Amino acid sequence: MRCLKSCCQNAARTNSEIDQIAVVRSKLVDRQAQYDFIVVGAGSSGSVLANRLSENGKFTVLVLEAGPSDKTNMFVHMPAGMASLMRSHKYNWRFWTSPQVHLNNRVMFQPRGKTLGGSSSINACVYIRGHWSDFDHWAYLGCKGWAYEEVLPYFKKSENFQPEAIATGMTQEELEKYHGSEGPLNIVSPSHKNKLSKAFIEAGVQAGYPENLDFNGVSQAGIGSYYAYHKDGQRWSNSRGYLWSAMSRTNLTVITSARVARVCIDSRSASGVEYFHEGQLCKVVAKKEVILSGGAFNSPHLLMLSGIGQWQDLIKYNIPFVHELPGVGQNLQDHLDVFLVMRTRNRLPISLHPLSWLRCISELVKYLIFKRGELSSNLAESGGFVKSSKEEPIEDLQLHFVPLPAIRHGLNLWPLLKSYAYSIMVYDLRPLSKGRVKLASSNPLDLPVVDPNYGEHQRDIDRLVKGIRIVRNIVSQPALRGMNREEISPGQHLQTDEELQKWVRETAETAYHPVGTCKMGVDEMAVVDHRLRVHGIAKLRVVDCSIMPTLVGGNTNAAATMIGEKAATMILEDHDHERD
Repeated sequence: MRCLKSCCQNAARTNSEIDQIAVVRSKLVDRQAQYDFIVVGAGSSGSVLANRLSENGKFTVLVLEAGPSDKTNMFVHMPAGMASLMRSHKYNWRFWTSPQVHLNNRVMFQPRGKTLGGSSSINACVYIRGHWSDFDHWAYLGCKGWAYEEVLPYFKKSENFQPEAIATGMTQEELEKYHGSEGPLNIVSPSHKNKLSKAFIEAGVQAGYPENLDFNGVSQAGIGSYYAYHKDGQRWSNSRGYLWSAMSRTNLTVITSARVARVCIDSRSASGVEYFHEGQLCKVVAKKEVILSGGAFNSPHLLMLSGIGQWQDLIKYNIPFVHELPGVGQNLQDHLDVFLVMRTRNRLPISLHPLSWLRCISELVKYLIFKRGELSSNLAESGGFVKSSKEEPIEDLQLHFVPLPAIRHGLNLWPLLKSYAYSIMVYDLRPLSKGRVKLASSNPLDLPVVDPNYGEHQRDIDRLVKGIRIVRNIVSQPALRGMNREEISPGQHLQTDEELQKWVRETAETAYHPVGTCKMGVDEMAVVDHRLRVHGIAKLRVVDCSIMPTLVGGNTNAAATMIGEKAATMILEDHDHERD
C-alpha cells in the first residue's frame, strides 16, 4: 500500500519539478572513483573513523566534509577563540530552531562545527563522558554491547590523559581503570584558571558539595575543575588528534567543501553518494559501506533526502520513497540551560570594558608568543554535578562557571563592554522534552527544520528553577559573597517559583548538545541496530551523536568520540574476512 501511495504521489509531480530534477542530474559528474568506505562528515566521530578505518592500510577511505580545513584559522586553535567561532559563517553551520512554542515562541541559535573536527573544533573543549548509568540504560533499552563497562575501553582508547593519580584524587590502580594514556586526544588540566573559577569551587565546598578532582573517575558528583582537550595552550580537537596525522596515508582521501546531497541506494543497499564540490554535482562509489557522521541534524536530513524516513514526509517534497523508517529525525534531545550572571566588585572577570583594553592587548600578545594566559582558557574552567533534590538517585544538574558575563552564550557582546561579571550555567541533564528534525524542502542545500520542542514538560522547567536556587546558594558563600555586587540575571527581584519559571521560559538557551535523531535500538522507532547499521538498508551506517537513544549526563564530545572508536572496531570486525 505504501509503495502504491508513493507511486501515485510521484506521478503527481508537476512537469516543472521533473524538469528541475532532470537538469540537476544531467550535470552530475561521475568521477569513476571507488573507495571501500565513504565517511560523510569529518566531525567528532567522523575524524575517528577516518583514522581507524585507514590505519591498517588495507582499505581505501574517502571523507567528505562540507566545511573548510581547520588548519589556518587562529581562532579554531585558540581555546578562547570559540567566542569568535560562534558567529562564523565559514566554520559554523549556524542552525536556528523553529519557534519554540513552550519558550514564548523564541527562535534558538544552534551552532554546529562545519570544518575538519566538526564541533570539536568550535566547542568549549570540556572533557566529560556522562554518567555510567547513562550507558547502562542504553544496554537496558536493547543496545547490546553499549553498557558502561563495554564502552569504557573506547573512552580510554581515545585518551592521552596527562594528570597523575595524585591530581585526580585516585589511586594509580583507579587511574588506570578509568583513563588511558596512549590515545590521540590530549586531556589536561588547563594551565590558566581565573581566580574566580577557583573561588567558585571553594564556595561550592562551603555550600556542602564535595570537591571532585575528576568527574570521569570514581564518581561524577561534586564541584571542581574541568579537564579539557588542550595541548601546549591550544585546542586539541578530534581533527588534530585523529585526522592530521592520518592525512598523509595514501589510502585516505579527505575532500573539504564537499556537500553531500544524498546517499545512492540500489535494491535496498547503499552504493555511493552524490555531493556538490567546486560547482559540480559529483558521484562516487562505496564498495563496502557508506557511513553518515553528519551529527544530529545533518545525518537524519541526509537519510530523508535519500528516501529513508516517514513516507508521508518524503512524498510531501517529491523525494522518491526508498524505505520506511518512522524514527528518522525523531527523538531529538538537548540540554536546555539558564545563566545566573553576577556583577563583581573587582576586575577579575574577562571583559572588553574600556578599562580592560590594555589588559586585552597584553593577553593577546602573551598568547601569540607563549600560548599562555586568558586566551589559553576554555572559559568553562570549573563546574560540577549536583542533585536538584535529595530524592534524585543521581546528579541531574550540571554547572559551568564562566569568568565573564555570558548573556545569550556570548552572542550579545554588550555586557562584555559595559561590565565585569561572571556567569554560572545550569542545565537539566536528562530532559523529558523531545523534538524532531524535519525536511524544509527537497533541496539538499537547504538546512532542515530543527524543532527541539524545548520546555514541553514542566519538569524540565522546574529543575532549572531548582538549579538557579542551588547556584544562588553557592554564590552566597564566603568565598564569593564579598566579590559580588549585583545579580544581573535573573535578578534578586525574581524569587517565587512562578516568577522564575516565567524567567526560564523567557531566557533559557541551549547548551548545544543535540542527540538522538537516528537512535539505536530494537523498537519500531529505532533507526540503527546495536552495530549502527541502518535498519533495512545494507552497507549503510550512522556513526555520531544522533544514534544515542537517550541524552548522556554531560557534554557530548567525549561520547561522540567513543561512538566513533567503537564503530570503527565493529566495522573492521565485520569486514575482517575481506582483508588481503
